[in-house]
Amino acid sequence: MDTMIKVGALLAAGCAVAGCSQKKEAYQKPNVVFIIADDLGWGDLGCYGQQLIKTPNIDALAATGMLFTQNYSGTTVSAPSRSCLLTGTHSGHTYIRGNLRMPPEGQFPLPEDSENIFKDFRDAGYTTGAFGKWGLGPVGSTGDPNTQGVDRFYGYNCQTLAHSYYPDHLWNNSEKVILEDNNDSVPYGEGTYSADLIHQESLKFMEEAVAEGKPFFLWCPTTIPHAELIVPKDSLLEMYSGKFPETPYKGEDQGHPRFRIGGYCSVEQPRATFAAMVSRLDMYVGQIVDKLKELGVYDNTVIIFSSDNGPHLEGGADPDFFNSNGPWKGYKRDLYEGGIRVPLIVSWKGHIAEGQKTDFMCTFWDLMPTFREIMGSDKGTEGMDGISLLPLLEGREGQQSHESLYFEFAERSRQAARKGDWKLIRDGIGKSYDHYELYNLALDPGEENDVIALHPEIAEELKQIMVKSHVPNHNFPLFEGE
Repeated sequence: MDTMIKVGALLAAGCAVAGCSQKKEAYQKPNVVFIIADDLGWGDLGCYGQQLIKTPNIDALAATGMLFTQNYSGTTVSAPSRSCLLTGTHSGHTYIRGNLRMPPEGQFPLPEDSENIFKDFRDAGYTTGAFGKWGLGPVGSTGDPNTQGVDRFYGYNCQTLAHSYYPDHLWNNSEKVILEDNNDSVPYGEGTYSADLIHQESLKFMEEAVAEGKPFFLWCPTTIPHAELIVPKDSLLEMYSGKFPETPYKGEDQGHPRFRIGGYCSVEQPRATFAAMVSRLDMYVGQIVDKLKELGVYDNTVIIFSSDNGPHLEGGADPDFFNSNGPWKGYKRDLYEGGIRVPLIVSWKGHIAEGQKTDFMCTFWDLMPTFREIMGSDKGTEGMDGISLLPLLEGREGQQSHESLYFEFAERSRQAARKGDWKLIRDGIGKSYDHYELYNLALDPGEENDVIALHPEIAEELKQIMVKSHVPNHNFPLFEGE
């Protein structure tokens, strides 16, 4: 049976059970909610083994669907990782290869004619929204969210300004929203917490979409738990306050040139604050699920949760204390597993059996072709590097697999390639310390034992994958002279 016929039948039945009054044609395709955390580690969630931080809502989401143990982000920092996600291309092909800033406020823009997930959903009759951190082009540029298929954007356009959780402004599409109580006359931390405000706008977006009778794609690239450690002084912080040994962090506070412009504030209890931030994100996930149920569309919605890269070491964060990268070596900006292996949870009632865990190897660039198959799009996957995960999600035969995966991080001149259990890492390309390391992830998941001297033929095979996978991008040169 055709995928969309099955989806339509299921969703129509869900509508009848819920008693919702939307027209039948509004349910020919499922809604999609995609929540992507910022610098959340593989091990920061209870369902991935976290012992100190409570994440009951995300754990419950995993229990209703499929949890992936071998999912990779696009790369190891925000902007290029999101470019991979939104365009279905790996970091050797994608438009954005680094966090390059562009005036007046933002990062290097996606080209106007880029194919991406938002345009796909809009072409399929969806209303599209993005709420959180953009970082793919300033307002008015070719990478402006509204130019890239986003009907409603609310949040930070610029990743640098998104370091502050109490900014003086956010963006509502092209309208600059001044946050009056986040000015220098108000003590920092006593005004409007941006993540709360953005989250509330995302809930309103779902309400408005359902009222209009349209399917929706909601992307929530939250800033939590990115480097600035600060959170409202409420019950979530009280839950962790005094529970951990703490060393206060001295940051860049009011009066510092980087205050609210890329700096990180001081914090007395960095560990408790980080834990409270992750629990706050978990609270948001629970409220999104509750809102879907309240609106009568939960049964008709695909819910996805992930993170844009591995955990950071900035702003007083202590990923080793929380075992944020789980069993993996490395952090954000590394191409070791800890920098790029991230959580992925997908829940879809009636399509994904509950309580599943899979070690299927997949990546951010698989999501665009997956969405195209879910929507019944006839656009195909030409020009993309990903594969649809829908057969795996639905428990059907015919799931394709990756022969190999490729990653690069232009700003640090790093590459990585994986084929089967083997992974090759190259660091310092074109520099005095340029070198390769080879690991067998089945025998050495922590990447502790470099075996390149023992397996030169395997290293050479993976080197060729690196050569074939990298397409030069003069805006983000990986090699000197590109």
